[in-house]
Amino acid sequence: MAVDPETRTYAADAEPGREATLAGWVHEIRDLGGIAFLILRDTTGKIQVKFEKDELDDELVETALNIHRESVVSVAGAVEAEDRAPTGVEVVPNAFEVISPADPELPLDPSGKVEAELPTRLDNRTLDLRKPEVEAIFEIRAEVLRAVREQFRELGCTEINTPKIVATGTEGGTELFPITYFGQEAFMNQSPQLFKQLMIGSGLERVFEVGPIFRAEEHNTPRHLNEATSIDLEAAFFDAGDAMDAAEAIVTGAYEAVARNCRSQLEALGLAEFSVPDGDFPRLTYEEAIERVNATGELAEPLVWGDDLSTEAERALGGAVGEHYFVTEWPSEIKPFYIRDLADDPDVSTGFDLMHPSLELASGGQREHRHDRLVVGFEQQGLDPAAFEYYTKMFRYGMPPHAGWGLGADRLVMTMLGLENVREAVLFPRDRQRLSP
Repeated sequence: MAVDPETRTYAADAEPGREATLAGWVHEIRDLGGIAFLILRDTTGKIQVKFEKDELDDELVETALNIHRESVVSVAGAVEAEDRAPTGVEVVPNAFEVISPADPELPLDPSGKVEAELPTRLDNRTLDLRKPEVEAIFEIRAEVLRAVREQFRELGCTEINTPKIVATGTEGGTELFPITYFGQEAFMNQSPQLFKQLMIGSGLERVFEVGPIFRAEEHNTPRHLNEATSIDLEAAFFDAGDAMDAAEAIVTGAYEAVARNCRSQLEALGLAEFSVPDGDFPRLTYEEAIERVNATGELAEPLVWGDDLSTEAERALGGAVGEHYFVTEWPSEIKPFYIRDLADDPDVSTGFDLMHPSLELASGGQREHRHDRLVVGFEQQGLDPAAFEYYTKMFRYGMPPHAGWGLGADRLVMTMLGLENVREAVLFPRDRQRLSP
């Protein structure tokens, strides 16, 4: 019995009084003696198939009731109303075919009746996504990325794609992944930063990218990955304030789209009371932030000027603020070379971080567009400007002032859904221990 995509009926669309051909996975079988029920699951939900043994062909019944859970099957028959069925309808089959049998021993239980640890789930991601609550995460993630692209276009941005194999690291340091590229050393790119700035000089003015970045992070925590998806903006004639406005719009737009278009997925995750940020995020200077962290008394040692915000500091500050917020005007010495300093204070940068109450989501700022100052910035951070000549020379040919940021898509989904580990929001995560699948 071939399944024709044009005539196939999905579980959610099956209506009483019609003949239907359905296809999907065997979710459950209940044999009650003279009658048996098979629950078929497809991408839209579940539907009950009824087998009254005395009224059906013996071979059909035997085939259906002797297969294992998670086998792929097709069923053809009459759809009837049945209030006692899980969805109010059931199928009385006249044809049944096993398309792809499943082994009787599964590495995890897709029904969710038996819980599996995260490593087991990630080792068997295909089966893991058969659980409605896990599938819901990735339906929501897809909606977030769709909404992000739509919001960028409303901001007048052009989507670009930049190289992920590069001759020099975006930010240098020990977080580079070296590779051999036709006999010479190359690296996996840490960020599209330098390339998106070059596009600002091209005249496109506002660009965005959604793509992978690679960091040889030593950290092995629930919030760190070695391959992540970054959402990036760069815009000509923007200052740091304009860039923060755009970040607010992107994040708020993503939440609004999920609230509007993902009701069933939110319910599957137990998030029926999903709240959307108001888009007016508080903006604290770095100095104000460390004062507020110290005032909580939650750190063993108080922060001083020049300290980065540790995980504990982020949590203390996030608990005090209680919503998305920005930390602005960071010390210049702890921000990358391409971040511009304040006009009246070279020790303070235009850099900012966008924070969720639990962790950092994005980092950005106004860029240094003056060639001579940019070269000095390289030298101050121990980088060789000559190695980045493809980048720096373009700043001699008319580079407008510009600003932008990079936002972690994985962390955005993680915090939006209250997930405990960022790996839950990534199909096949890459970290220090995981290179397969």
